[in-house]
Amino acid sequence: MKTHIIAIASAALIIGIGGAAFAGPQSAATADEKAAGHRTDSARGLDALVEEAMAHSPMIEAARRHWEAQTRAPIQAGTLPDPQITFQNFSVGDPGPGSGLGNSDFAYLGFGASQDLLFPGKLGLQAAMARKDAEYARQQYEAARREVTEKVRELYFELSYHAKTATLVHRIREELERIAQIAETRYRVGEGLQQDVIKVQLQQTAMLKELAMHDQEADQVRARLKAVLGREATASDVEPGELAPSTIRPSADELRNMVEARSPEVEMQRAIEERDRKALALARKGYQPDFSLGYMFQHTGHRFRDYYMLTIGARVPLYFWRKQTPAIEQAELELQAAHAQTRSRALDVSAGVDSELIALKTTERVLTIYREGLIPQARNSLEAALAAYRVSKVDFQTLLSALIDLLNVNQEYYRQVADHEIALARIEQVTGDLK
Repeated sequence: MKTHIIAIASAALIIGIGGAAFAGPQSAATADEKAAGHRTDSARGLDALVEEAMAHSPMIEAARRHWEAQTRAPIQAGTLPDPQITFQNFSVGDPGPGSGLGNSDFAYLGFGASQDLLFPGKLGLQAAMARKDAEYARQQYEAARREVTEKVRELYFELSYHAKTATLVHRIREELERIAQIAETRYRVGEGLQQDVIKVQLQQTAMLKELAMHDQEADQVRARLKAVLGREATASDVEPGELAPSTIRPSADELRNMVEARSPEVEMQRAIEERDRKALALARKGYQPDFSLGYMFQHTGHRFRDYYMLTIGARVPLYFWRKQTPAIEQAELELQAAHAQTRSRALDVSAGVDSELIALKTTERVLTIYREGLIPQARNSLEAALAAYRVSKVDFQTLLSALIDLLNVNQEYYRQVADHEIALARIEQVTGDLK
């Protein structure tokens, strides 16, 4: 009678394990309802981390400063070369300054200035090229912002997964402790085996190892997240929120249009292509001469009249077949290469987004399988094992395996949730915010 009571009590206790401790999501609708309140808090916490990263990330700061620096270049590139100020001393009879001014009309002191003048249109093209460099830097800044946002989200979801898994493992350890007590009691009254007690203890030790591994990985993720946020290593740790799948499902056509319009990587390559186009136009103007304009005042002695000299010069492209013509050919080839690279980059980015979209849709299907199939089946398997164990139709190992299987499918479910959110974050890195 005593052993029968122990068996019934143990079965009732472990039924609580399968029902309460691992009441995982059973359907897409119920999962969304249960997670609705938590998702708001989690999203709010994640948004705050993204804002912190935007304000303090060294990577973003470096890209912003580089962009700001490049915006100072166009006005420089579009400005004439600095003028040259000239002083001349023409001495007669003695090398000393001013020698002969009083007795020779050849001696003079000259003061002048000269200015190089580029052929019309060259300065504008140089400024346009510099503006494209600045546009490239601006897109680099935008790419850095999105990369940091994606990295914050990815690390946050990884941290949420480890936190959720640690919670699941802690629950199973608590129930294993109770099972161990029941197994010991059954062993003392002759209804159980000592091997059952040893198996439970072995599983408890294995859980300790798994917890240690998750703690290690979580600490590593926290350290990387602090670096992305711009926090010092000694700063407070980030505590993740609830892990639940988002409901955003962009279509493939929408994503392709977003890649075309929003991708900073594609825009960076377009800026390079436009710069090379301006460089080709500038190279073609190499056949046209540049000029120089100079003026000099030459002061002689008081007995002689002063001199005034105006100089106009031209830089003639005399060796055009060795300089200007090859320069144009080079610029044309560079432009063709940049055009091909733009197309290649657009295709690569589009393929990457398509790949992440496939992963997103796959994880959604897998999550449905877990919610509607694997998790309920694992729970039913545990309940069936409990019922059979109650009447001694299955051994203790079967019961223990059913309990561990329920833990594993719940853990795998949250791994899929994290992968789903990470795939969405990578899509938004290219296309921008999908909300």
